[in-house]
Amino acid sequence: PGQFLFEAFRSNNSFFNTMSENTAAETYAFQAEINQLMSLIINTFYSNKEIFLRELISNASDAIDKIRFEGLQNKERLAAQPELFINIIPDPENNTLTIRDSGVGMTKADLINNLGTIAKSGTKSFMEAIEAGADIPSMIGQFGVGFYSAYLVADQVTVITKHNDDIQYRWESAAGGSFTITPDDSEDLGRGTKIILQLKEDQSEYLEERRIKDLIKKHSEFIAYPISLWVTKEEDEEVEDDEATTEEKKEETEDGDAKIEEVEDEEKEKKTKTVKVKKSDFELVNKNKPIWMRTPKDVTTEQYAEFYKSLTNDWEEHLAVKHFSFEGQLEFTAVLFVPKRAPFDMFESKKKQNNIKLYVRRVFIMDNCEELIPEWLSFIRGIVDSEDLPLNISRETLQQNRILKVIRKNLIKKCIELFNEISENKEDWKKFYEAFGKNIKFGIHEDSANREKLAELIRYHSTKSGEEMVSLREYIDNMKEGQKDIYFITGESKKAVESSPFLEQLKQRGLEVLYMVEPIDEYCIQQLKEFDGHKLVSVTKEGLELPEDEEEKARREQEKKDHEKLCEVVKSVLGDKVEKVLVGTRIVASPCVLVTGEFGWSANMERIMKAQALRDNSMPSFMNAKKSMEINPKHPIIKELKAKAEADENDKTLKDLIWLMFETALLTSGFSLEEPSSFAGRIYRMVQLGLGAGDADIGGDDDMPPELEDEDDDDEGSKMEEVD
Repeated sequence: PGQFLFEAFRSNNSFFNTMSENTAAETYAFQAEINQLMSLIINTFYSNKEIFLRELISNASDAIDKIRFEGLQNKERLAAQPELFINIIPDPENNTLTIRDSGVGMTKADLINNLGTIAKSGTKSFMEAIEAGADIPSMIGQFGVGFYSAYLVADQVTVITKHNDDIQYRWESAAGGSFTITPDDSEDLGRGTKIILQLKEDQSEYLEERRIKDLIKKHSEFIAYPISLWVTKEEDEEVEDDEATTEEKKEETEDGDAKIEEVEDEEKEKKTKTVKVKKSDFELVNKNKPIWMRTPKDVTTEQYAEFYKSLTNDWEEHLAVKHFSFEGQLEFTAVLFVPKRAPFDMFESKKKQNNIKLYVRRVFIMDNCEELIPEWLSFIRGIVDSEDLPLNISRETLQQNRILKVIRKNLIKKCIELFNEISENKEDWKKFYEAFGKNIKFGIHEDSANREKLAELIRYHSTKSGEEMVSLREYIDNMKEGQKDIYFITGESKKAVESSPFLEQLKQRGLEVLYMVEPIDEYCIQQLKEFDGHKLVSVTKEGLELPEDEEEKARREQEKKDHEKLCEVVKSVLGDKVEKVLVGTRIVASPCVLVTGEFGWSANMERIMKAQALRDNSMPSFMNAKKSMEINPKHPIIKELKAKAEADENDKTLKDLIWLMFETALLTSGFSLEEPSSFAGRIYRMVQLGLGAGDADIGGDDDMPPELEDEDDDDEGSKMEEVD
């Protein structure tokens, strides 16, 4: 025997195979780095070793694909074994698991090349990835080591294979540094491959019928070819009761009746008994066929419903479904379902996103692929089956994969199409929006590319909609002549905003205002600045410009001049509590309101941020709502205050009323009081005065603003001085 260079196994460094003196068996030595890799795989302690079965079944399916393709061109290629199948045979007695397929099989050269793929240059990359901390099972197969996943559970692997163009061979290796190839004269396979795994002592679970079935259902349920498992079951069987017959004959002999021979005795029925008999046979495991491989018109609503329930374990049927195929530079098929109700933990941050199952050529890959669909569509259930992704793509590679980005883009597009289809049915849309309206708004905040399309889907109650909800498109269609902007108000609830003083002028003019009463609306509207060329304007912020003619503009300018003195006095009394005081146009029945800056937080947003459990108290102050007081020049209170300010701007009663009016406006404008007890004290004293209870001491003046504590207590004034 001699050593020779084997070119088919060459990697970065050449290595040699050794042929034994027995010419029937050839032994090939692995490189040193291969020994290191095999040792790593064999001794790994990762919990998800189960992927070995997925790998081997996938290899078998690929082999059958190849022979099927050859058979389409030449039927003779299928003659040796016409049936296309994958059989799995557990043998607890010998502690072996056998995977048998009727695929294309391998020649001797194929055995060396295919099972030697691990010795090629990809091995180095694989080793580098493992050393960097990558998960072995998720990386297996990426660099041509899919077959070797068998060593996660097996001490020794035997491969018996028969190709149409060669004799039957046996490949064996305990991964101890070498493998052998020998001509095989055992059971004639006809064509195909049989892989026999000698399982490790602690991996006997993979011989259990239930465990194997679960793995096939999880990873390989939709393989195109039948996967059958060798199962042994106990069955009841009727057999002749020999003991009863012997006992009966004995009794007859004792009675002397045995001497009498009669025809009836011969025809007497034999006594039987039921016994448990073990019977073994192949049982088809992957009974569910991939519904997504059929054309949508061939699938009934009932079949979609059945598939949805089996996929999600939901007790209800789905609300809507989208079944489509994408063909072009890449190919994939998807079936997407919208459930009827939202899961209770839909927005739970620690919830595992597992609603879209990713398949590659009918082989299950993962069910928590975050790159496949955005978070705002986390409620969508379904499957995606790609023809182009590599079978063993890892999470690290997924993030950079161009194919996945194209799939993601098209899934979002199809989901939006599906939502538009649902909106055509009023009842279905109502159910959908109640359950998933927040997700649509979340999508507007997150997805800039589809923001305009999603904006078409959102609905709100308004000052004119009653119990119904209107879309932004319907709002624009109902706009009054001369109206340019879309008006909205944010608040804690519909009931709270319906009576807001900010709506007074708009209601009087017949202008529609949208009620945005969900916390997500505040975030959504920060991104949705306009819709179809119309700016969205908050009625609680600065920058509200209502349509007005020249006469109204002139009157407003005059009112500003007339109340300039009052505005200065109010500002000096309130100090830094307000940024400015001005004559407003948005109120009719209220004396004043507090509006916020156009680009800062609204009162509602400030309330939401304060309610955050883990909020940062060092939040930049520029985000806090900057308050400006708008006064109503036509209100009697403002008229009286104007007169007092012009008469004596240091009048204590004037200051008392300004503070009371400010704190009341805080509440009606949606803010919270910094010192509610101080405000309550002032109200109680007003009640006291109203009841004529005099100036009895009911708690002192400890809650007076510091500005007023310095006033001379002996100054005479009206009884209103006692308010504060």
